[in-house]
Amino acid sequence: MGRRDGGERPGADSEEVVSRLRPILLDTSFLIDLEQDTAKGELGPARRFLSSLRGRPLVLSIVTVEELLEGAADEAAAAASLQRFAIQGLHLAQARRCALLQRRATRRMGENDAWLVATAESINADIVGADRIAFERLGRRYLRYR
Repeated sequence: MGRRDGGERPGADSEEVVSRLRPILLDTSFLIDLEQDTAKGELGPARRFLSSLRGRPLVLSIVTVEELLEGAADEAAAAASLQRFAIQGLHLAQARRCALLQRRATRRMGENDAWLVATAESINADIVGADRIAFERLGRRYLRYR
């Protein structure tokens, strides 16, 4: 962004560059809609938004994997469809961050949402989803696709 005197502010674009390199943690809501858009052959909200993420690493939390497998009609097919994504496990860093988030919250998050937020914060990722209330604490790091 330029200054009033016409000069450029040093590092003005660095935040934008960093955000374009930041990984994207995909919420279950996004993946379900993406699968439905694809199955129908439609360019729905998830497929449209996916194109804006081109070039960014796409990551799934192991919690998201569990949610998808739990609701899948065909678990083997669902598991196979997830192979194109990097899968982030839960480790001590995420457990500590999740505990801190829940301890400090005036209103506790749902457990799976808390794990997702803790994972996003620990790997410095943005979250794509459709649950503003669950992820509002991420501010600009929450990317709502619909």
